[in-house]
Parts: sequence; structure tokens; C-alpha cells
Amino acid sequence: MAKQPVKKKKPRVHKDLDGFEVSINQFGELKSNMDIEKINEFLNKNVDDKKLAERDDYEDMKRKKKKKD
Repeated sequence: MAKQPVKKKKPRVHKDLDGFEVSINQFGELKSNMDIEKINEFLNKNVDDKKLAERDDYEDMKRKKKKKD
């Protein structure tokens, strides 16, 4: 009885990151098929900064940023 190869499913990702792949080479460096600037832009837009959350004016900063976009 031969084992059937396991099909590797791609993980579900946000539509803005569709096609994003990352790997680690033999030197421990991260390799990606997407420009780091595009990744940073996505993170800035969609992820709250925990370090800034303690600031009193953090909510104001977020509102200003949303108006800008």
C-alpha cells in the first residue's frame, strides 16, 4: 500500500497580502516575495502598536491617520 502525497494547502491570508510567501534561508535570513515597504504599510494600516497604546493621545493619532488615508 503506497502512501499518497499530502497536498499542502496555502494558509488563508488578508486580500492585501494575497500571494505573500516567506522563508528562511540556510543563514537564518528571512526571504520574501513581497517588498518590505508594502508589508510595513499593511502592518501600519491594520495592526495597533502596543508600545503606543499606553499614550494618552494614541486614539487621536489613530483618528488623524485614518483621515489622512
